[in-house]
Amino acid sequence: MSAPPSDQETTLYVNGRVHVLDGVTSVCDAIALRAGRVLAVGSRDEVENAGPNNAGPVRKINLSGASMMPGLIDTHPHLFHFGAFAYPLVDLSDAESHADIVERFRLKAADTEKGKWVMSTPVGEAHYFLRRSWRDLKEKCLPDRHVLDRASTDHPIYLQAWVPTTPNVCAFNSAGLAALGIDRGSPDTIGKIWIEKDVNGEPTGILRGSVNTYYTGEPHMDALLAKIPLIDPEIVFDATKAAMRDYNRMGVTTVYEGHVMGELEVSVYQALRADDALSVRVLTCLEAESYAQTWDQPLSMDEFKAGLAKALATRSLDDDLLRHNGVTLSRGGPCGPGFLRMHGEYTGPYGEKTRGVTFVSGEKEEVAIDFCARNGLRLNFIGAGYRDHDEFLDRAEAAAQELPIRDASWILQHNYLCTFEQARRYAALGMDVTTSMSFSWGKGDLMSERIGQQVLADLIPLKRLLDAGLVVGCGSDWGPKNIFEHIALAETHEFCGSGRRNATPAHAVSRERALFMWTRDAARVLQWEGLGTLTSGAHADAIIVDRDPIETRVDDLPATQVLATLLGGTPVFDTGVV
Repeated sequence: MSAPPSDQETTLYVNGRVHVLDGVTSVCDAIALRAGRVLAVGSRDEVENAGPNNAGPVRKINLSGASMMPGLIDTHPHLFHFGAFAYPLVDLSDAESHADIVERFRLKAADTEKGKWVMSTPVGEAHYFLRRSWRDLKEKCLPDRHVLDRASTDHPIYLQAWVPTTPNVCAFNSAGLAALGIDRGSPDTIGKIWIEKDVNGEPTGILRGSVNTYYTGEPHMDALLAKIPLIDPEIVFDATKAAMRDYNRMGVTTVYEGHVMGELEVSVYQALRADDALSVRVLTCLEAESYAQTWDQPLSMDEFKAGLAKALATRSLDDDLLRHNGVTLSRGGPCGPGFLRMHGEYTGPYGEKTRGVTFVSGEKEEVAIDFCARNGLRLNFIGAGYRDHDEFLDRAEAAAQELPIRDASWILQHNYLCTFEQARRYAALGMDVTTSMSFSWGKGDLMSERIGQQVLADLIPLKRLLDAGLVVGCGSDWGPKNIFEHIALAETHEFCGSGRRNATPAHAVSRERALFMWTRDAARVLQWEGLGTLTSGAHADAIIVDRDPIETRVDDLPATQVLATLLGGTPVFDTGVV
């Protein structure tokens, strides 16, 4: 495959296994694509006789035993955010030693104007850093300011710490400390920040504690981060394009950007669409009130209501590549920093007792429910802890006595912990669900330790959600960023690190159901017709993979290689193998 097909050309794929994934059609031998749509799918004879030979030129592609399936739909990727944060940074994900880190910083500094910040990713596998972190460096620790000074003394250097790990650790060189005003006169402890000092009382460049770049919950760290240009507006377009290419390589053809999205983030996607630069289909959704970033400030009620009105006024559902619909309401945060809203106390990151943090008031939640129900605006509610669910359900059920909530197909997002009774109540409200195996894989052991073993019964219970009658789509969120690993995790419910498996009858689903959550059912959650299957007439969004996604052993599924990704029949990623 090379050049994109013309609208008059039919592309015929043969000699492979075509998974339609509509829940009805068996595995097929061939598929024909034309003008961005699926023309026919079935046996080779059926497809070849379906009319393409009389409708213009035909290009025949031999799959050589590879499998073809619908393009993956990621309902929680944070494609824009992770792309914009990481794109300008020195990539230390696979760094092996201090010398390696210094050399990578040195090369970046040599290409950066003097005095400008040079920053890096954390060491290891984002975002949980369980399989690999700075602990796996040769030295078993981060480099201090003296080591980082070898890379440059003309640039402030910052080796970042990302969520959700709390406490965390980051590192600065001497110029970085000076830019932040940290010196021997600085207190050893500021709030929940510990400034490491040497025997002479000089800062070493290492900061520990709530030092994440977002979800810090620490105003002193937020004040320090305000002095650092974490986002470069000049690179957001290139960063988003690069992130889209990364997702294409993973087989993703559609994303739902439904969390921490403001007007600026949405405008970037709109500009890329205007430039015909989107390589994924995108559904965006404005956040009613955001608190994840260091610069986010609480909204007044008037500002909150104005945001709801903006979400309604900007709704757009006609474009085949970029759509905008709904408003997102989130009241609490992740478990790592102790933000998860629970009824009972649990242990926070510093051994303290907490019931979580309420960032958005119940009064605003009530206003959002009423506004969305009265105006037909789709509400995307982010519920994670038990208290999130119970408070929202009580308010939504009360409103549903008078307002048409049950026909609105609102979305429950994240859904870390969910009892069967809560799932039943959401289904009775006609809601759909997006969730992620990331929260089980990366947080299972953490929640067991901090909250107690009892919560594992309710941790990402996929089968329970299906049994309650909910439509479920999945997303990658904080990782792992291998979608086929996520599909395997829907069967195994394995926790990273310990290897423990939580695959009870309330949790584990079949391979086919797991695939649906990334294709057909994800499209249903997004309410985007023509996506998620390879039925005749559907958008020709498809991927070619090196193994059968149904028959492959679950332990081998994460090794699946995407050979090509098609958006509307046009290759947006192609290894050249097919």
